[in-house]
Amino acid sequence: MTGSGRRSADMTPRLELRGIRKRYPGVVANDGISASVMPGEIHAVLGENGAGKSTLMKIIYGAVLADEGEILCDGEPIRAHNPAVSRALGIEMVYQHFALFESVTVVENIALSVGGRFDLAALSGKISEVSERYGLPIDPARLVHTLSVGERQRVEIVRCLLQNPRLLILDEPTSVLTPQAVPRLFETLRQLAGEGCSILYISHKLHEVQELCDTATVLRNGKVAGTVDPRAASTEDIARLMVGTELPETHAVPPERSAEPVLEVQNLSAEPADRFGTRIADVSFEVFGGEIVGIAGISGNGQAELAGLLSGERTLNATPGAIRMFGKPVAHLGAGRRRRLGFAFVPEERLGRGAVPPHQLSENAILTGHRTGMIRRGLVDRRRARGYAGSVIERFDVRTNGVDSLAQSLSGGNLQKYIVGREIELRPGILLVSQPTWGVDVGAAAYIRQTLIDISRTGAAILVISEELDELFEICDRILVMCEGSLSRSLERGQTTYEEVGLLMTRARA
Repeated sequence: MTGSGRRSADMTPRLELRGIRKRYPGVVANDGISASVMPGEIHAVLGENGAGKSTLMKIIYGAVLADEGEILCDGEPIRAHNPAVSRALGIEMVYQHFALFESVTVVENIALSVGGRFDLAALSGKISEVSERYGLPIDPARLVHTLSVGERQRVEIVRCLLQNPRLLILDEPTSVLTPQAVPRLFETLRQLAGEGCSILYISHKLHEVQELCDTATVLRNGKVAGTVDPRAASTEDIARLMVGTELPETHAVPPERSAEPVLEVQNLSAEPADRFGTRIADVSFEVFGGEIVGIAGISGNGQAELAGLLSGERTLNATPGAIRMFGKPVAHLGAGRRRRLGFAFVPEERLGRGAVPPHQLSENAILTGHRTGMIRRGLVDRRRARGYAGSVIERFDVRTNGVDSLAQSLSGGNLQKYIVGREIELRPGILLVSQPTWGVDVGAAAYIRQTLIDISRTGAAILVISEELDELFEICDRILVMCEGSLSRSLERGQTTYEEVGLLMTRARA
């Protein structure tokens, strides 16, 4: 990992990897990786899910020990490597699955990792200052379990920035930002790099890598497939290096909408479940069979609360007609009864809500697929569950050792592919998907998006909640914008722009 713009003959690499190998049962995650990152270099690490990126980053951070090889920081070998040693050396990392304690506040979580004098009031002030400076606003007093996935990522990024890192590892840092806020973050990262901080930037947004990074190293099947200057290479060239073949493109015929809406939301209002949530205020919209409707917005503006109300995780007994599915009032019905009507749901939080981490993939298939014949006379038909899980693994190219693999053993992107595939295999009439391709590589993301388009064109009503504007503009027929618990008017994809949507994300309803 050497950057062309920042190397000189007398510079010692900030980070050097020599012959890193890591094996797990049935798979070689990293296979002889040798690379380096220079001081002040912004360096992208790219690759498909399962290519070895996460394992390599954990090895650099000391959370996983390599079976073979050596790591040097500023020319000195790292001995007895662990995260505490990395932090002492100035190496900070934001995990793809966040390492936060759910039951305590943001400031208490950060206090556990920053060291020094335990002064929560002073630390809260620093958190507010840093979070506002970098465009990542977060309330230090909020309990972590009340935060959305995007907000939790903000906490992790701010935690790292408080340490004045010398090597900062960032995993999908722009997923919480509007298009207008991304340049501000990039400016900050360039400033950090100019001061000598090295940055490892993991992203599936190739246009971001091309704009920001000096160099991109591509991993494929645990090996270095190549190193390129992303500013000189096309997105097609980089994607081809990642997947080894041409990248598939999504195709959609114009939608043929059903005569009547399949999902109706009328004047939906609800107080948040806790004092840190967002109030849903008079939300109304419709989704017809045969179309994909997207909801855009910055994380924390009510998307999680809306998803909970639509999925049945929260019920409204007083106003059952506020939500209708297939013409029937369902706001008072729980999640199971809505699923029996033909509703399916992919939550944004993979571990804990989308899947049970210590259970096998075949067992996780039973969570929502049990009505497809997996339960007979009250007993689980494990053969059928294994067949269902195997079908999902094969169709969605989930990189795993098989149906007996534990959910927590999969990379984030591969687990996402499995959960999305598990719900799509149900052939639902209504599908709600929250962050469908979060952390998923470009090849798999293209497949998931095309699959959503395809099932919508068979008559299903698809509602996608996403912070990825590229994704919404690629697959959606109409786009709504959520801000402070309210929805904008419906925007036809072909009659709106990124700028219009971005502006609606930062102010009240239009």
